Amino acid sequence: MSTNKAAAESRKAKVEKNWLEWVVFGVSLALTASVLGYLVYDGVHLGDAPPDIALRLGMPERRGEGFVVPVAATNRGDETAEGIHIEVMLETSGAGERGEFTIAFLPRRATRKGWVVFRTDPHAGQLKARVLGYEKP
Repeated sequence: MSTNKAAAESRKAKVEKNWLEWVVFGVSLALTASVLGYLVYDGVHLGDAPPDIALRLGMPERRGEGFVVPVAATNRGDETAEGIHIEVMLETSGAGERGEFTIAFLPRRATRKGWVVFRTDPHAGQLKARVLGYEKP
């Protein structure tokens, strides 16, 4: 009879959880439910607008023998763009310079940065940037 009593107490001890286990369980459950809720909300409200890439030129900086111009590309569309080819032109009174670079992957609602290097001081002219093309993955 004593072995049955010991076995019952052993099972009871295994079933009881301490407060720390309950706290960890509650936090895990809340995080999992939050992530799941966000994914469902995002999936329902996801549009189908094509990539809409906006470019923003930063302030030119002198580096070494040239001038570096930062370029921020933001995808305002609902779809991802891939292989974005960007051209930046520097128009001066004497002549113009042209620089370009490619951004491999630009997710929806994301921003990526790149830099273009010119030999001529961009402060002496006018900078213009445009997207030459991109692909849909």
